[in-house]
Amino acid sequence: MAKQPKQNKTAAGTDVNHVKQQNQQAAQGQSQYGAEFGQQTDAQQVKQQNQKSQAKKK
Repeated sequence: MAKQPKQNKTAAGTDVNHVKQQNQQAAQGQSQYGAEFGQQTDAQQVKQQNQKSQAKKK
């Protein structure tokens, strides 16, 4: 017989409550990851770099 996973864990061992907490934080814009990098990114500079990269490929 296969073991039944604990109520707060998936079959793969993922902590359901932790994932729900992360999703809630992300929905509120308080995610621990990504926000700090997004604030440091200059969108115009990235667009220019992408254009240069595309031009080099041609």
